[in-house]
Amino acid sequence: MAQDNATCWRGFVFLGFSSFGELQLLLFVLFLSLYLVTITSNVFIIIVIRLDSHLHTPMYLFLSFLSFSETCYTLGIIPRMLSGLIMGGQAISFMGCATQMFFSASWACTNCFLLSVMGFDRYVAICAPLHYASRMNPTLCAQLVGTSFMSGYLFGLGMTLVIFRLSFCRSHEIQHFFCDTPPVLSLACGDTRLSELGILILSLLVLLVSFFLISVSYAYILVAILRIPSAEGRRKAFSTCASHLTVVVIHYGCASFMYLRPKASYSLERDQLIAVTYTVATPLLNPIVYSLRNRAVQSALRNAFRGSLLGKG
Repeated sequence: MAQDNATCWRGFVFLGFSSFGELQLLLFVLFLSLYLVTITSNVFIIIVIRLDSHLHTPMYLFLSFLSFSETCYTLGIIPRMLSGLIMGGQAISFMGCATQMFFSASWACTNCFLLSVMGFDRYVAICAPLHYASRMNPTLCAQLVGTSFMSGYLFGLGMTLVIFRLSFCRSHEIQHFFCDTPPVLSLACGDTRLSELGILILSLLVLLVSFFLISVSYAYILVAILRIPSAEGRRKAFSTCASHLTVVVIHYGCASFMYLRPKASYSLERDQLIAVTYTVATPLLNPIVYSLRNRAVQSALRNAFRGSLLGKG
């Protein structure tokens, strides 16, 4: 990190939603409700998959790790944001800001890679169903999950180093509720073009490469589905991908809008509201989509609920 940082400011202050005035209390209640539902639902998905033997398959293994990653991502951002809505501007040290950026970027990148892995799983299940059990064996599944998390950490570290090699002398106030790359980069003094290019390249590598892998998987899946003679067979085959495809579209749509734009199109106030989508709403989307659209998860949830009621009885 740049030595000049220590001579300018000892840290940053999140302005958060201070411009919303009296609406901050309403936002606190809204975001707290969404946060509690997000944490509860993701943790519940993990527990149900762990306890229900019918869900001990690669598809649900990857889903449980995606829920775990989304939970960690939310825990690293939302509690401080909620505190800021109640107590006003929140101070954070340089090291604290760098740490938050590292973990938030790492978990976000990990989510992209896990979605790619889930796309590959659906490809094998539909295009090579007779070889599914042998190909998606526990060793390969563990390697895919491990690679996703390790790649996420490496890209998160790269993004953090690109930002915090700079000096920050313009201001110590972050027009945001967490240490995201665009608002922190806007505070850097001097020429930031090289850092902007570095962030763009890293973002492209994560988003476009992972999305390309998903697109290739679904291209093969589409060809395989179209070859199924019956309409009912095609419907059933597509239904196994619908939940994953829904999450992919929304996840990559939000991420691409935030990180694959030229700097001239940034609007910190507007982007702060958009950031709420992928920090609060998107992590909630995962359990909702899979609970509403996946019959196996629905059945497991009903069994777990019945079991809890019988236990109380």
